[in-house]
Amino acid sequence: MMYSSRRKPVLYFREERRFLSGRCTVYKLFGLCMVLVLVSLLWLQLSCSGDMSPPMHDDRRLTHQQPPAPPCPVDSRASAVDDLSWGPHKLALIIPFRERFEELLVFVPFMHTFLNKKKIRHKFIIINQVDHYRFNRASLINVGFLESGNDTDYLAMHDVDLLPLNDALDYGFPEGGPFHVASPELHPLYHYKTYVGGILLLTKKHYHMCNGMSNRFWGWGREDDEFYRRLKKAELQLFRPSGITTGYKTFLHIHDPAWRKRDQKRVAAQKQEQFKVDPEGGLTNLRYQVESRQELTISGAPCTVISTKLECDQDTTPWCLLL
Repeated sequence: MMYSSRRKPVLYFREERRFLSGRCTVYKLFGLCMVLVLVSLLWLQLSCSGDMSPPMHDDRRLTHQQPPAPPCPVDSRASAVDDLSWGPHKLALIIPFRERFEELLVFVPFMHTFLNKKKIRHKFIIINQVDHYRFNRASLINVGFLESGNDTDYLAMHDVDLLPLNDALDYGFPEGGPFHVASPELHPLYHYKTYVGGILLLTKKHYHMCNGMSNRFWGWGREDDEFYRRLKKAELQLFRPSGITTGYKTFLHIHDPAWRKRDQKRVAAQKQEQFKVDPEGGLTNLRYQVESRQELTISGAPCTVISTKLECDQDTTPWCLLL
């Protein structure tokens, strides 16, 4: 009996230590899980607030790279794009579009966050070309101008694959004259002096003075060069950014030419016509039909998609079709 009485306390303490050891293990696992959760949240916050572009190894990375990750969700306070306290002007971002959904999914939330941060009232108008003709960027911008509504007083002719990386870039109301955000000294690809493509801001009044853009440019390119001549004819002074020190790294170009080819073919008389001025064409001879109008939200960013069928006078511009 004495032997048994001596052993009972020892067994009791051993069991108690096992129980305590088990509880400590559970606490340790719980603590480790909490640490992992906190680290994950911290990583998410840093990835959202940091530079959205991939690491730069040389200047060539802007012309051939994978699209960036979408920006962080916009909080409920910043989600309002029509806050009257931000000023009297409202921007219509007109995006000519056809079958480039990967780029659109990046562009809309990125620009929504960028413009909210700058307190620019805005709305996105994606003009989706759904006809069987070749892509006509200029005509789609004309459609966007006419369909933008009376609640906006200036517009951005904005490529869907060009993202501003410098917060100092101005997207405000261009009262003095057209403002070329993607100027030649900043654009990653196009550097000639008369270039006005990529991102161009104009008041609606100034765009109307130019009669919009020419509708003769089917396929890729040259419509911007013709529009530059229209700006000169309308005697509008062109403004460009100043004090921007980021050079060709000011924008992220997310178009990858290796897997998405441009329609750069020139057929028949198109080769000569692309260098001519179109003195009468523009808003006055634009022909189109709106197939549908959809209100969408992409990662918290509202946008309007207007599916549009353009009309082509094949006697005047037979190159709207590739035969």
